[in-house]
Amino acid sequence: MTPVRVAAGAGALAGDVTLPGDKSIGHRAVLLGALADGVTTVRRFSGGADVRATLDAVQRLGAGAAWQGDTVRVLGAGLELGAGVDVTLDCANSGTTMRLGMGVVAGIAGRCVLDGDESLRRRPMERVAEPLRAMGARIETSDGRPPVHVHGGALAAVTWSLPVASAQVKSAILLAGLRARGTTWVREPLPSRDHTERMLAHMGVPLASGGDGIGISGGQRLRGAEIPLPGDPSSAAFLVVAALAVPGSTIRMRDVGLNPTRIGAFEILRRMGARITIERRRVEAGEPCGDVVVHAGALRGTTIRPEEVPAAIDELPILAVAGALATGETRITGAAELRVKESDRLAALEQLRGLGVSVAVLPDGLVIQGKAGQRLRGARVEARGDHRIAMAFAVAGLAADGGVVIADPDCVTVSFPGFFELLGRLGATVEEA
Repeated sequence: MTPVRVAAGAGALAGDVTLPGDKSIGHRAVLLGALADGVTTVRRFSGGADVRATLDAVQRLGAGAAWQGDTVRVLGAGLELGAGVDVTLDCANSGTTMRLGMGVVAGIAGRCVLDGDESLRRRPMERVAEPLRAMGARIETSDGRPPVHVHGGALAAVTWSLPVASAQVKSAILLAGLRARGTTWVREPLPSRDHTERMLAHMGVPLASGGDGIGISGGQRLRGAEIPLPGDPSSAAFLVVAALAVPGSTIRMRDVGLNPTRIGAFEILRRMGARITIERRRVEAGEPCGDVVVHAGALRGTTIRPEEVPAAIDELPILAVAGALATGETRITGAAELRVKESDRLAALEQLRGLGVSVAVLPDGLVIQGKAGQRLRGARVEARGDHRIAMAFAVAGLAADGGVVIADPDCVTVSFPGFFELLGRLGATVEEA
């Protein structure tokens, strides 16, 4: 895709939109559907590159799948999924596919290689491999990174304490625990997103809880289910800040996921002064959702503390842009995890300096001096293959003289196909550069 320039349009942003289905829940719906007995119907499937990688992986492991429009039907193979396979799974750019996939294949009596693109091959996998080895799987990495070779087999339950909160590592252990002897327990220092736990319960597998841990008893069978995916709250956060960046704007986003472990960004933005309201609250397939309405308004800087990071980890790039548009200082700490995402997001966000923003990069975060009341400087930025960096700087372009040129915009299809087209429909200027 050719470079894209994003800038303010002739007036405010306005619209009533439906976002792609939640990527995190979509991954889990496909994986658990493949492990279930019967058919699992996943509605509002986004079709982004990441979730397509997971869908392809479960088919290669022996599950059936039919995809029509935004609906995917997965014919599960039960806990026998993948028995006897010798297969390579291409996880593309999706760390979720690889990390959760490792948990799925750890209990398979067979051999699986999980590999991905150049970006994914730089990301750490030992923190998943280590607990799975403790359960009995044979796992080899390349200096701690992909490709990952898994020789699965009979697993035994463990009690595992995570040094750093991680929904992906937690989920991998729970998925392996489905096929382990005994009850597997996972403890984490801070709550991370709980989509896996909610979906397991929705599909008939109860979890135990106690203290700071959750447990799953091996051998339980999952039942196929209806899973309507809510709109992705991570995607919603980018449109929230877009509305905040352009005076007079109002955007309504329908059926957005409101899981408490995922909406930390909304709470942080409210603290910064954002006018965000929720309408039509309800629960579907164990997940809370509702309509998110945001009105333009002034922002003030804030401190994002380490304990807030797990519930806002994917939104920190756009929160950094919000800090650039605010009055005063915004400080983010406890976010070293951003170093090992699709890119080193802390390093990528240094490009805010090219927009005239004062940014100090910490080992685990950022300090940003806001420029409220001033236009940002137009610039050209590199997304570095990272969809959230591309979208964050596109939103920054709405407040920049001449806009911002995204040199490599096609990476947004990983999570938000049609993102640039949607910005244009809402009233932004989006054009080839």
